[in-house]
Amino acid sequence: MRAIVTGGGSGGHIYPAVAIADKIKEKEPDSEILYVGNSIGLEKDIIPGTGYPMELVSAKWLDRRNIFKIFDTGFSTLKGIHQAYRIMKRFKPDVVIGTGGFVCVPVMYAGHKFGARCYLHEQNAFPGVANKALEKFARKVFLGFPEAGKYFREPEKHVSVGNPVRKRFYDIETKTAREKLDIPEDDFVVFSFGGSQGAEKINEVAFALMEAVNGHRGVTFIFGTGKQYYEQILDKAKEKKIEIQPNIRIKSYINDMQNYLGAADLIISRAGALSVAETTVCGKASILIPSPNVTGNHQYFNAKSVADRGGAVLIEEKDLTADSLISEVMKLRNNPDMLKKMSKASRECAPTAATERIYTEIKEDERKL
Repeated sequence: MRAIVTGGGSGGHIYPAVAIADKIKEKEPDSEILYVGNSIGLEKDIIPGTGYPMELVSAKWLDRRNIFKIFDTGFSTLKGIHQAYRIMKRFKPDVVIGTGGFVCVPVMYAGHKFGARCYLHEQNAFPGVANKALEKFARKVFLGFPEAGKYFREPEKHVSVGNPVRKRFYDIETKTAREKLDIPEDDFVVFSFGGSQGAEKINEVAFALMEAVNGHRGVTFIFGTGKQYYEQILDKAKEKKIEIQPNIRIKSYINDMQNYLGAADLIISRAGALSVAETTVCGKASILIPSPNVTGNHQYFNAKSVADRGGAVLIEEKDLTADSLISEVMKLRNNPDMLKKMSKASRECAPTAATERIYTEIKEDERKL
């Protein structure tokens, strides 16, 4: 199979695309895969480490607040379509698979015009603008949450598969992950992160949690700030004359996320579809704080789907305080049976075969040709 995969901007679009590419490679080692991204998104930093070749095309998000920016987006997208079509003629893909983000628009359109079989994956319960616009060019739309289907227009194309998670997240053992990260085996480990870009509100309350457990024996706190906030957090600690003790680890960006999730007892994070999927695959209890600044409030519904089944505590940002977070963390630390029950429920929420189903559906289409 010759496949182009595309998805950009944030890890939430990029890593599912990588997971799908990995499955194709697993099933067909001789397959040729090309990642097409955009220089603005995180894909330029992430994809080189995966071993997949990558090419970049022009693309921009749609900003309706300024008519000049709308024209700018249109010009950038047209340029990207021409660039992507040249890539199609050179690479000659059998399939083009998009996982969301504005870079998908020129790539999927060019793939359709070229005559490749095109597919979309939507991770969230409320679909993004790009995927809704591209549905008409796709043979099938794979859904991370079945609820997303009502926001598309062609239900006959929809296949509910769950969210693709990279193979490395499955069967992670806590003991092994802690050995890799040099974390004491018996510590209570809390891992807080706000996504690839960080989250200001989560960092604010996580800082207070860091102060509360700084230097405490038997507790390890991993504080993933995001690159945007890393220096700010360090400066704040200096201003408050906090001497960071060895049980605190402050990280700007985490590449080996599977080990950090695997090592943790408790996760504190946003509720992006990918973060939720990876956390549940690792079978970890979590405190989920949905971002209120997303389309259709989709992170709330992502979090609610796990919380309703007992795998997470859902705290809306408007209700989030340092005291409420610290209270939840300490309650779970002091109640290992509750934590264990939550972890089991979390694992039962995990998508178990999303990439397998996507691959199977694509191959079924191939056999029908």
